Amino acid sequence: MSKILFVLTGADHWTLADGTKHPTGFWAEEAVVPYEAFTAAGHEVVVATPGGVVPPLDQGSLAPQFNGGEEGAKRMADAVASIAEFQRPISLEDIDLADYAAVYYPGGHGPMEDLAVDATSGKLLVDALASGRPLGVVCHAPAALLAATLADGGNAFAGYRLTGFSNAEETQAGFAAGAKWLLQDRLVEIGADYDEGEAWAPHVVVDRNLITGQNPASAGPAAAEMLKKLA
Repeated sequence: MSKILFVLTGADHWTLADGTKHPTGFWAEEAVVPYEAFTAAGHEVVVATPGGVVPPLDQGSLAPQFNGGEEGAKRMADAVASIAEFQRPISLEDIDLADYAAVYYPGGHGPMEDLAVDATSGKLLVDALASGRPLGVVCHAPAALLAATLADGGNAFAGYRLTGFSNAEETQAGFAAGAKWLLQDRLVEIGADYDEGEAWAPHVVVDRNLITGQNPASAGPAAAEMLKKLA
């Protein structure tokens, strides 16, 4: 089968408006569930990060309340530990898009820190979107779209219908008041047609080859939509 590129954050913190560094990284469910779906379907997953650093896990994403209890939390922790690709990423700078059938970005607050301003990731997103390959972006990972700048200064995702972690969800999570900026606001500012679903419920938006999911619960459904396009 084909290879799918996972682009993960390399940031282990998210800088808040007051300069506080909130510990973060990638969100376990948003990486593990799609990884399991893609590999079960016979695809190979390759992980890339800025500079090829090992992607840090947001330890909060292993909490029982986010995994359906203690048993689910243990299963998620075991799954993260068992996925060797997370421990041997390649560098974003070394990516050749032609090698991959699809590109997927999981969230966590990490992308708000690094991928939102990463020009290499931004060019990859521009090229992936233009290529017609399935491009999946979930939860806070749409922050990476902010760096997808075209030659004329516009954003490649302007005019696309999409979703991402909502202001309501950020408020309920307790971070909205302290954040430098909110993802939903910035996506609107770049000209995207932001589509907000119910807080914390699965919500996936498909526009051409772009598949976006609003929150952690949307990762599995987003992966399913990507697999439909790869079939």
